[in-house]
Amino acid sequence: MMSVFTQDPARRHIFVKSLRMSAHRVLRAVLLDIDGTLIDSNDAHARAWAETLSEFGYPVAVERVRALIGKGGDKLLPEVTGIAKDSAEGTRISKARGKRFMEHYLPHLKPFAKARELLEAFRGHGLRLVVATSASPEEAEPLLFQANIADVVEKMTNASDAERSKPDPDIVTAALAKAACSPREAIMLGDTPYDIQAALKADVRAVGLRCGGWNDEALAGATALYDSPAHLLSRIEASPFRH
Repeated sequence: MMSVFTQDPARRHIFVKSLRMSAHRVLRAVLLDIDGTLIDSNDAHARAWAETLSEFGYPVAVERVRALIGKGGDKLLPEVTGIAKDSAEGTRISKARGKRFMEHYLPHLKPFAKARELLEAFRGHGLRLVVATSASPEEAEPLLFQANIADVVEKMTNASDAERSKPDPDIVTAALAKAACSPREAIMLGDTPYDIQAALKADVRAVGLRCGGWNDEALAGATALYDSPAHLLSRIEASPFRH
């Protein structure tokens, strides 16, 4: 039965595309978002952005920024301020935000329960694990260590591997290349609408986790939805990762 969101023509198109993409394939790789998917960091990112923007004279509500977490700074910054990320002012803001996040927030972040065990289960089923994140290179690797999964992940892509961040498909496409598999042989695991949209634009199925703070309607297009890594792990034998 179609859910309420599939009554909307645009969302119905995404939903049908996702169903078509899920049929008859061999799964070889899992493309992983980090923030909000494996580690509870979305609120911290939103606060770091809002505090830094206010410091530079651009007061923006945390709630507005929070709704954009999952996009890269190349999209978030101009959307809330009109400033291009690669401009002189944008570069100063981005560097200050990164410093604030790394020093004040990152050390206190916790991985979601069973995140590591979920990735170990994927590997136990012979799946390659490749990170596909919009995080900067300076933040991506420390996030993996903070989530206690750096030694489980095989390869990683970050903002430096893509010209455009999510919801554009560049990062997903780069992750596919590192996984050495076709779109039909991978699933993207993420927590934001931007993860889902980026995956579908790259013809990759997506599985969504609600632990990042988004509801089912926002995650329209996902092949399946779970509450958290622990919830997915408890259902893994009946999940798209085993079909």
